[in-house]
Amino acid sequence: MFQRILVPLDGSSRAEQALPVAARLAQVSGGSIHLLQVIDLGSGYDGGLGTASFVTEQSVEIEMTQSMDYLSTATTSSKLLGIPTTTEVLFGLPAQNILATAASREIDLIILCSHGRTGFTRWALGSFAHTLAHESTVPILVLRKNEGVSLPSSAENARPLRALVPLDGSRLSEAALIPAAQLVAALAAPAQGALHLSQVVTPVPTDEKEGSVRETNEEALQSARVYLAQVTEHLQTTIKDLKLSLTSSVECEKDVATTLLHLEEHKIEGMGSCDLIAISTHGRGGLERWVMGSVTDRLLTTTKLPMLIVRPQKTGIVQP
Repeated sequence: MFQRILVPLDGSSRAEQALPVAARLAQVSGGSIHLLQVIDLGSGYDGGLGTASFVTEQSVEIEMTQSMDYLSTATTSSKLLGIPTTTEVLFGLPAQNILATAASREIDLIILCSHGRTGFTRWALGSFAHTLAHESTVPILVLRKNEGVSLPSSAENARPLRALVPLDGSRLSEAALIPAAQLVAALAAPAQGALHLSQVVTPVPTDEKEGSVRETNEEALQSARVYLAQVTEHLQTTIKDLKLSLTSSVECEKDVATTLLHLEEHKIEGMGSCDLIAISTHGRGGLERWVMGSVTDRLLTTTKLPMLIVRPQKTGIVQP
């Protein structure tokens, strides 16, 4: 469960849209929130209009005071009422400071909005999302400007909160399963949440041996169905204490990322739409497998849904 949550803020109202989601998770887990603002003097801007020509000691003190006051005000928000909240202001490169803070404070989850604003002490959150996704050892929940930032609560949603979890048949891709289950269960509480596991099988191109190719493709599809059934069965046992339903599907398409976008945008047949995507940053290649990192990058750039991105630390949940 996510008990120590880091929310990087760049001083913009867009970035602050991460606070309600962080608060919901902290309330369910009985956890805490750490608000961080990084003052990046090296690539600052003069009021957001032009490049600053120099940095003075006075300007540094002013920026520090403003940042501390800003974060102090943020802690008084009604959204954070009753939640232990700490603040921190650092100087330096934003991405590196976020990663260092996550490590030193043993953070369980980083939540940020993919768009912010730039300024002398401000930085564009979106420009760091890819860096954090690839380098963070901590799961990252990337929210979108307006689109899905406010993940529906159980009171607002007539159906279960649902996450799409793409898998490629490898244990590395399964690293997203438990964090996704914990996240959805917490956000959906006290109602039931749902995970939909999906594997996209890339078909073998048709040639003169069409019958043989068709058989190969069918074998790959059947293998994927068996794999997802095994994952679902094992996951159901692993998360039996969480209030979640599990479903799965296998798709046969050439373009994995586009297929996943179609699933999330046009609703999974018979189950409605998804509210977020949970995905690992690494997988493995092969006939019916695909490189998770490249798919994650494409989804991060194109999807309108929030994304939970997990960097594998251990093997997956399916036993040999």
